[in-house]
Amino acid sequence: MPSIDHFWAVIPAGGAGTRLWPLSRSSAPKFLHDLRGEGRTLLQETRDRLAPLVDDRLLVVTGLPHREAVAAQLPEVAADSVIAEPSPRDSMAAIGLAAALLERSDPDAVMGSFAADHVIADPDAFAEAVRRAVQVARDDWLVTLGIEPTFPSSAFGYVHVGDPVAGHDGAAVVQEFVEKPSVATAEGYLATGRYRWNAGMFVVRPRVLLDLLGKWHPEFAADLRAIAADRDRLPELWPGLPKIALDHAVAEPAADAGRVAVVPSSFHWEDIGDFDALATLLEGAGAATSVLGDASDVLTVDSTGLVVPGGKRVVAVVGLDDVVVVDTPDALLVTTRSRAQEVKQVVAALKESGRGELT
Repeated sequence: MPSIDHFWAVIPAGGAGTRLWPLSRSSAPKFLHDLRGEGRTLLQETRDRLAPLVDDRLLVVTGLPHREAVAAQLPEVAADSVIAEPSPRDSMAAIGLAAALLERSDPDAVMGSFAADHVIADPDAFAEAVRRAVQVARDDWLVTLGIEPTFPSSAFGYVHVGDPVAGHDGAAVVQEFVEKPSVATAEGYLATGRYRWNAGMFVVRPRVLLDLLGKWHPEFAADLRAIAADRDRLPELWPGLPKIALDHAVAEPAADAGRVAVVPSSFHWEDIGDFDALATLLEGAGAATSVLGDASDVLTVDSTGLVVPGGKRVVAVVGLDDVVVVDTPDALLVTTRSRAQEVKQVVAALKESGRGELT
């Protein structure tokens, strides 16, 4: 199937993945790792599924410390298409900068923003959803892909699906975005059939995104356009940009204004936010204890959970249920799947104690 005319993919590759410490570090975030044991990192898999849709029309926005690693993992991507942000300013600045550059270089562009660290098991269904979203976006909608929930998760935000979009089968107006709910509230959402997981995937014309940003944050939009007009102004203007996510800066107020559409999608999607999610992803192998890495370095007896060897030693687990053991040369994590969300507290404690080099 041919690529989509004037469609550009933007991959924001940022964040430290603190809930996956010590596997994911600020110096080597989770998108640079092969978390499925398939021989490709999450970043490389993201590029692989987007390539048929865009050919070489792809931009990666990453942190300055990760630019060389990103470029090394993506030799197919031109060097000037890997954009290094001087400091983390959250997703609106990263995606907005890409939009400002594309607005100048391709007036007919439609862009899609797709995180570097997601797992999508059905690339064909994903591609079909993106193609549909592009068609809606050409009519000046901000479009999001809403993932069909498979369980009442309290870890994800939700998209409330409203009335159909006129002239576009398979698309609906977003009634509202909802922050992460309680499990009980999520159960109610699923019962209505009118809610989808918010995966943070957006498709939009660059001009539309920046004009929407300008409605609520006019100086922000103006500074992004100024950087795109003169890249030498990046060090001057970047530190003053607001630190805010695209969802809060644009998507939520635009939904309230009736400017956001959703393409409900049924492809399998995983956001590997912690070791419990990683264990779930790897459970398909059928073993009671999942192993990411060299299985010959792991011995288990009457145990379940996840083991990630990496310290050049044998890891033995005996009589423990739902355990998580992550071994690296300079740090060892032992927790349970049920407490996996709390790993980020270890990272915070290390920074507070002056051991930030381990994070």
